[in-house]
Amino acid sequence: MNFLKNWRKWRVSDPGFPAKVKMDKSTITTYLKTYEGPAVRIMEICGSHTAAIAQSGMRAFFSDNIRMISGPGCPVCVTVTSYIDRLIALSEKDSVICSFGDLIRVPGSRKTLEEAGAGGADIRMLYSPLDMLSLAEKERDKSFCFAAVGFETTTPVYAELIRLAEERGLTNVKLLTSLKTMPKVVDRLGNSVDGYILPGHVCTITGYGIFEEYAEKYGIPMVVSGFEPSNILEAIYALIRLRGRGMVRNFYPSAVKGNGNPKAREAVFKYFEPGNAAWRGLGEIEDSGMYLRREYAERYDAGSFELTKDQETDGCHCASVITGAERGTDCPLFGKACTPSHPVGACMVSREGACFSEYVS
Repeated sequence: MNFLKNWRKWRVSDPGFPAKVKMDKSTITTYLKTYEGPAVRIMEICGSHTAAIAQSGMRAFFSDNIRMISGPGCPVCVTVTSYIDRLIALSEKDSVICSFGDLIRVPGSRKTLEEAGAGGADIRMLYSPLDMLSLAEKERDKSFCFAAVGFETTTPVYAELIRLAEERGLTNVKLLTSLKTMPKVVDRLGNSVDGYILPGHVCTITGYGIFEEYAEKYGIPMVVSGFEPSNILEAIYALIRLRGRGMVRNFYPSAVKGNGNPKAREAVFKYFEPGNAAWRGLGEIEDSGMYLRREYAERYDAGSFELTKDQETDGCHCASVITGAERGTDCPLFGKACTPSHPVGACMVSREGACFSEYVS
């Protein structure tokens, strides 16, 4: 742990832990377990952090005054129902739909992509969007559409897909985009929590500086964290100590720099531009989505996606869970009608989903 070193570097007043105190895992875990200060709500807005917290079982070692909230950082969880419906409609028009595995099980208003495949649609699960290129080359008589979901971390891969499709002269490659960006959703959530664990993967691309205006605007601390349990514990400790201070701190310097990855961002903005996007549970958020630029959309866009009101399954509280208004266990379907083997809501589908994580914790 480099926590004490970083703490001295930033010169943050911390009278409870003088400089001579050895800062190690035991010290931090003891503090978090015995914390008796004001109740604090901390949101991790990266699905990978949600999964890491669940797998480590660390919630069991926190004081009752510390509440962890899984925010809108799971790509399939924030994808609205009408996007799934649009993919199914494309499959019914003989398009081959390629997708990551989690999205295949997300319910639309009528059915999932998995169920559409069982009914005869050509639905293919891929591990990388780039795998679709070789399929399109072999089967040029078919139209291939990738379900492009994700945040700033995966958008550069879709930019590379378009670049390679152009290079290879492929005219049967399409994207249906539901790509999201993080800063605007943090602005929407604002001071609904007392601190944010920022998405480390996203900050690798964007840098952590893009969150500073929102930390200052709401007077809330934000910490970039790695994904090991010790990294997350450090971040939680820091957020409690920094409560009420509008600042961003980078606890993931091995991967995250202030300006991120300029080359990756340059590639993204060559092919994509920002626009309004619909989020499950949050509605439309201005300039929080990424869409193909007009000159590329004409060839590679599978069809414009109209923003519509999401249609949750009756009884599903996923929209409230994503924003931290409720816990997964508050949903009447949790652990009964809705389980990882039979998900009713999007939050139970992915291992990065809030309900999935609560179920397996």
